[in-house]
Amino acid sequence: MKRLVLLPMVIALCGTALLGAESPKTASEGTPMVEVAFVLDTTGSMSGLIAAAKAKIWYIANQIVLGKPKPIVRFALIPFRDKGDKYVTQVFDLTDNIDQVYTNLMKFKAQGGGDTPENVNQALHDAVHKLSWSADRKTLRIIYLVGDSPPHNEYKDVPTYDKTAQAAIEKGIYVNTILCGMNTQTRTIWMDIAKRTEGTFLAIAQDGGVREIPTPFDEDLSRLNRELLGTAVVYGSKHARAVQTELNEGAMAYSAPAAADRARFSASAGKVASNDLVDDLREGRVKLGELKKDMLPEAMQKMPLEEQRKLIATNQAKRDDINAKIRKVSAQRAEYLKKELAKTKGGRKGFDLKVLEALKVQAAKKNISYE
Repeated sequence: MKRLVLLPMVIALCGTALLGAESPKTASEGTPMVEVAFVLDTTGSMSGLIAAAKAKIWYIANQIVLGKPKPIVRFALIPFRDKGDKYVTQVFDLTDNIDQVYTNLMKFKAQGGGDTPENVNQALHDAVHKLSWSADRKTLRIIYLVGDSPPHNEYKDVPTYDKTAQAAIEKGIYVNTILCGMNTQTRTIWMDIAKRTEGTFLAIAQDGGVREIPTPFDEDLSRLNRELLGTAVVYGSKHARAVQTELNEGAMAYSAPAAADRARFSASAGKVASNDLVDDLREGRVKLGELKKDMLPEAMQKMPLEEQRKLIATNQAKRDDINAKIRKVSAQRAEYLKKELAKTKGGRKGFDLKVLEALKVQAAKKNISYE
């Protein structure tokens, strides 16, 4: 079946959108892009999976950014339940602000449900039609539909999954389905959705099946993560600065494993945080002398231009030194994790490894390779 990309794309946003969901660079500019939407059942039976996703979202982001050539990575989240629950779906739009993604994910709780089916059709429809997918043909667009219950096909207010699967094909979106547990009805439908969208069907344990491995390098990387964030110079509107400053402060308080993965991601992606003047000046996205004064941090608004430039240069030099240390320690940590995982070779694969298993196959079709 041929994949078509419909231009222009009609983007309808609803629910709670991520702050800072900016217009992305396009793959045609020379940098590939990978856009990933996690559509997660958040009813009571999914507590283990939600915990696994929280533990592994930075690890997954790390692995995706290690593609060759190195891609820009954008994530979206859509938690779903059913009619009568606290919500049916919430839509957190695609963004490269992974701290915002992590912050939203940490708020997810497995509640409600208690019966099957769930409103899978609404969740899949929202993922295909209500996210700001890039229209570039070179972009890799993936939905991971994760859950343990089949859809309510009797609901008439939303198209059934087969119709939405056809819309996904037309927009060039793969839908990978991840079954949690052993529900045979869900398995049949999950396999059908994956087949219709040229995606991959995957199955994991009900609890997500991930293995968390503490390492002797986590604390060092956590400290380096804080130091790296200390070099950020947040700019933009007063509101945008306040939001990003809060995210940066939150990122300094991540657990050691999450902070370790975040530090590695920042060093690999060349991106400390969103709304960061140091990164944007280096990449040529803005010019210091052309920024309006009220877009700068309050302390910089009082500085002459040369003093502003000196501050940026100092922070860039510190950042380069910290990133070099992060890369060195991250390599040691990666080797340690590789050896630990090798001890359980042949064991079950969890949520994180299944996500990457499907990614590699589909990325190859966009000329992005992963080891």
